[in-house]
Amino acid sequence: METTYRDVLAGKIDPAGLAVLDALGNEQVHAFVADAVRLCRPASVKVCDDSADDRAFIRRKALENHEEVALAADGHTLHFDGISDQGRDTRATRYLLPEGVTLGPKLAAIDRNEGLGEVRGYLAGAMDGKTMYVRFFCLGPTGSPFAISCIQCTDSAYVAHSEDLLYRPGYEQLKRLGPDGPFFRFLHSAGRLDARRTSVDVDKRRVYIDILEDMVYSVNTQYGGNTIGLKKLALRLAIRKADREGWLAEHMFLMGVGGPGDKRVTYFSGAFPSLCGKTSTAMLPGEKIVGDDIAYLRVIDGQVRAVNVESGIFGIIGNVNSHDDPVIYDVLTHPGEVIFSNILAADRRPYWDGMGVEIPDAGENFAGPWRQGTTDDAGEPVPTSHPNARYTVALQALANCDPRLNDPAGVPVAGILYGGRDSDTSVPVQQSFDWTHGVVTMGAAIESESTAATLGAAGVRKFNMMSNQDFLAIPFGKYVQNHLDFAGKVEQPPLIFATNYWLRGADGQWLNGKLDKHVWVKWMERRVHGEVDAIPSPTGLIPKFEDLAVLFTETLGQAYTEAQYVEQFSIRVAKNLEKLDRLDQHFGGMTGLPAEVGEALAAQRRRLDDLRQAKGDLVSPLDL
Repeated sequence: METTYRDVLAGKIDPAGLAVLDALGNEQVHAFVADAVRLCRPASVKVCDDSADDRAFIRRKALENHEEVALAADGHTLHFDGISDQGRDTRATRYLLPEGVTLGPKLAAIDRNEGLGEVRGYLAGAMDGKTMYVRFFCLGPTGSPFAISCIQCTDSAYVAHSEDLLYRPGYEQLKRLGPDGPFFRFLHSAGRLDARRTSVDVDKRRVYIDILEDMVYSVNTQYGGNTIGLKKLALRLAIRKADREGWLAEHMFLMGVGGPGDKRVTYFSGAFPSLCGKTSTAMLPGEKIVGDDIAYLRVIDGQVRAVNVESGIFGIIGNVNSHDDPVIYDVLTHPGEVIFSNILAADRRPYWDGMGVEIPDAGENFAGPWRQGTTDDAGEPVPTSHPNARYTVALQALANCDPRLNDPAGVPVAGILYGGRDSDTSVPVQQSFDWTHGVVTMGAAIESESTAATLGAAGVRKFNMMSNQDFLAIPFGKYVQNHLDFAGKVEQPPLIFATNYWLRGADGQWLNGKLDKHVWVKWMERRVHGEVDAIPSPTGLIPKFEDLAVLFTETLGQAYTEAQYVEQFSIRVAKNLEKLDRLDQHFGGMTGLPAEVGEALAAQRRRLDDLRQAKGDLVSPLDL
């Protein structure tokens, strides 16, 4: 007699949970859950629907299992990841590719059969003695052309709790799709846990993406970037789906920027690598946030529209303070549902580096018991909080959450920002000459220093195409071509801008204040509506001094001098040419790049060479 999914679940799931699965009538769902149970061998299975009771159950289990501990403020909890499990592990993240399929030399992959054997071997029996939680979520607003259904099977109540804050409930959405409804699937186990309830076997940490099954396997890790399946792991699957269907899945925020007198709202998307200013831009005071991390962009009725894939924020907490980040700081310091990870707890209160308050002398942090002066095995001081410490909150907890967050039609995108981290080359803000110039020299050419958000050495300058390079699941050339083609589907594509908040002067000091970005964003908003002019430079269109002077006064109540303008917006010709040299080398390792890439870079080099011959290596914007 053939074994059914009911036979596999016998004795592990209560009748209510079985009824939740049966009501879907989706044999693919049944097969996925049954396979996960058969492989991981949990002691019990909890199937959750969209109910508030099930969400409360997950939160309670995270505390009972000691994956989270309650802090003093109502709703605040703290989670610790293992000392060697503090960031996305790009080295252990691979695509499972069938024979004859390639994604190009820069994307990590493994033979599908070999990879399945390895990761499923690590997952075999990994949930022995634990509960498997079966969760249903939706990427994008439910009932929307953007929506993608997802199922997560995990033995971590912390992961499930995080997803409750970050994503929209998806059980009813999948149910509406009927018995053949498609979905992404995720199977995760934290593996063996130590006394702090953190993963032990991190040397066997694996995050494998099966592109044939729209499925992700994750094992021996708890860090959110490796385990919260709907985040960057789902982005990889969505990029392939977007490639097949003609839309874009991007590592982008979405925000609404108010025009003069706040009589209009103009929507922008923006792609920034970690610690380049992405979240702080998306949450500028007085503006509206739609999302801070991942967006889907589609052409609907001849217009580019976008949604936030998520409904919450898994944000880096370092240097979040009341002066620079008042909106999120208010949420983090008042009662409400917040998960802190890898910060310092003292007297059941959270502390992190850069929060702007006095730090206690002792407490517990990501490394264990801590006090001022604690050093690690190498003799280096242990910081108050890990550089990649995080907070997880629902977007609707923010006072400036845009009311169109859950609009099934998304929001109209008028401009796209690409931001890097650059101390010596790029001006603070500029606009591309056209769509192709922006895609190639701003989007595909984002350059920044590596940060603590990924495992490995920090401080290394590297390129990160559209800030999406780590998550690409299609060949790089195809990805760039998709961007170039996207504009051809609309009469008036969004304007493209590049930002750089990290420029330093000759004395090594920052040339931009932390809130200056608000002025750059306001300038972009007015450019979209044709209300300010710009000066052509070899790398793009830059602001005029008189417009910025007005905007600094209106936006920040600050004076802005011509000397500041000249220092910030002078064209560093030699440095820009050096960047082009690095780009040539970077793109040289890619196959199938569109001809437009080489053409755009060559044209930029000619413009820079011409300016260098005429006016030297450093050219004031007043001389352009």
